Amino acid sequence: MIATVPEPATRVESVPPDRPPFADLAREHVERLYGYCVRLTRNQQDAEDLLQDTLVRAMRSYGDLRNPDHAKSWLFAIATNAWRDRGRASSRQVPTSSLDALDADDDFSLFQTLAIEDPFPYSDELHLDFLRLFDDEQVQAVFAGISTPFQLPLILTTIHGFSCKEAAAMLDVPLGTLLSRLHRGRRQLERGLWDYALARGLVTASDDE
Repeated sequence: MIATVPEPATRVESVPPDRPPFADLAREHVERLYGYCVRLTRNQQDAEDLLQDTLVRAMRSYGDLRNPDHAKSWLFAIATNAWRDRGRASSRQVPTSSLDALDADDDFSLFQTLAIEDPFPYSDELHLDFLRLFDDEQVQAVFAGISTPFQLPLILTTIHGFSCKEAAAMLDVPLGTLLSRLHRGRRQLERGLWDYALARGLVTASDDE
């Protein structure tokens, strides 16, 4: 990762004098923030540019951060907004008009599918045995196929450990919308893993036998 944490030449007057230097606070979170930028942009160079933009924006608004203990969620929210701004500027904003439309993945349940298809007879850990079929790269490949509006809630809550309330604030959506998208993202992930396993012969569906 190539990133320079900006250092202001002088202390910004609006920042309380007992506040830790911005550079120290940013360095504490920069690695996870960069990982988030990579997932947003799916490109290393774009991720580095987004990270740098995020840090510059954060430095300029450091005085607006009321509680340094919330720095992580504050930085992630800035990164999300910076990514959206870049999307608008390049006319690549993710369309949202059909987000509430029902799709086939909403009704898919990996647990029920495994119970019905029973790809591991006599297994006491059916779900775990299925997940053990995948390595990290395969899971990441499936994860990358999730629609972006449903992928971001998973990234923020599952990977980075934010609460649903925090993730909703970062994405600027109501909590109910966040929960709905989180549910649908999980369904897309489950369906993607099952389809991936079928396509590569990791499991065999009963109607294929």
